[in-house]
Amino acid sequence: MKYFGTDGFRGEAGKVLTADHAYRIGRYLGWYYNQDHKGRIVIGKDTRRSSYMFEYALVSGIIASGSNAYLLHVTTTPSVAYVVRTEDFDCGVMISASHNPFYDNGIKIIDGNGHKMAAKVEEAIERYIDGESPEIPFSEGEDIGIATDYAIGRNRYIGYLISLATRSYSGKRVGLDCANGASFSIAKSVFDALGAKTYVIHTDPNGLNINKDCGSTNINSLVELVKAKDLDVGFAFDGDADRCIAVDNVGRVIDGDHIIYICGKYLKNRQKLDGNHVVVTIMSNLGLFKALDQAGIEYDVTKVGDKYVNEDMEKNGFVLGGEQSGHIIFSRYATTGDGILTAIMLMETILESKTDLKTLASGMQKYPQLLKNVRVEDKQAVLDNEAVQACCKDIEEELGDNGRLLLRESGTEPVIRVMVEASSDQLCQRYVDIMIDCIKKQGLA
Repeated sequence: MKYFGTDGFRGEAGKVLTADHAYRIGRYLGWYYNQDHKGRIVIGKDTRRSSYMFEYALVSGIIASGSNAYLLHVTTTPSVAYVVRTEDFDCGVMISASHNPFYDNGIKIIDGNGHKMAAKVEEAIERYIDGESPEIPFSEGEDIGIATDYAIGRNRYIGYLISLATRSYSGKRVGLDCANGASFSIAKSVFDALGAKTYVIHTDPNGLNINKDCGSTNINSLVELVKAKDLDVGFAFDGDADRCIAVDNVGRVIDGDHIIYICGKYLKNRQKLDGNHVVVTIMSNLGLFKALDQAGIEYDVTKVGDKYVNEDMEKNGFVLGGEQSGHIIFSRYATTGDGILTAIMLMETILESKTDLKTLASGMQKYPQLLKNVRVEDKQAVLDNEAVQACCKDIEEELGDNGRLLLRESGTEPVIRVMVEASSDQLCQRYVDIMIDCIKKQGLA
């Protein structure tokens, strides 16, 4: 598709993604859901400066087409998905570029069941944006829609998260890094209500500091907090809080692969891992695959993107899946990755296992991993090149069972990603360099 990727319409605000795009998306959605009843569309946003611009543009488009808009204001992506599926909305819109810098933004559309919008609807929106479909008539008089404050929906989501915990967190010292993003007004409330002693950082959004040197993509400040305050555990979220990366009591980073292993093993031991399966992506660490084999847990491997993880889970009825980046889906409780929910599930595992996160993670040993990007003119030409394929085969044979090579084309950039996992950093560097040199010698870089 031209505008919508695996995670909505995303790009630099005001340049790639403009207020006019948002307005026309609102116009189409407002018309689409206003055919046989008054359309109801709920909107959330993160703390980027441009999120307000896109919110007002979307609202204008929606009500001009006759539907009603309900504003959750600053909230998380999973909260929008929760409100949509539990409160009879036709669809939801989240304004966020997730873990990206403040100058980027995005528009994610969520269907009435809380899942990402069907591609055919996104394609129809793209045609309307480009003027390739008939202009939509404006509503008039009493048919014009209204915009309503709906902060109560966010509060109900907070209540839902609290209700999922089965025990008190009293006596637990917990660090939270809210990335100056959407979780700043939610995460602390949840953990305080559950009885934890919370230490919270990066909760002062100014529109420009979301994800800046903080959150799940920059874990260093949370590691320092956990060590300095002698905390039991720390959790870092990204800008829209659909990711979670944890830190154990000694400051070791527990990423999405560790979380899948810990929670998968916990669920299996309690006969709650439906199908004895988890769903991961091709970017998951080799150490995770070996640890799952050791634990007797089967796994499906999808393309990168929580969209593909969720599709596999839905199709097969699996209850746990996710990505190394911290997008974890617990399908019994949510239809999307949810960082705060993930933190709650880890706390449940820690408390019921009567141990600490360090011990729970010790059964999985990560392999050193190196990823480098190569800018190319034709991504498919690289993957189809015989010399490149032969080089890949040679490296894979040399690595054997103690490593792997992955060549993957970026979905958003003219880039081939070269990733190697091996028993040492030196071997990772060596084989990544060999692969990149091969691509360059073929004149493909």
